Amino acid sequence: MIIESIEIEMDIKAVLGELDTAIETTLQQWGEPLRWAITAVDRETNIAQIEAIVIRE
Repeated sequence: MIIESIEIEMDIKAVLGELDTAIETTLQQWGEPLRWAITAVDRETNIAQIEAIVIRE
């Protein structure tokens, strides 16, 4: 088991449905999310920066 800190960018305008569910689903590509936070949003492009801690096997 490896605990890793990651940063991703995500287009939040393209999200259909609940934002938190979409973020967690996206983070599962890197492992099981323990915690995450939106740290910045570019209002012109609707790109959010997300920092997360994930567990991967």
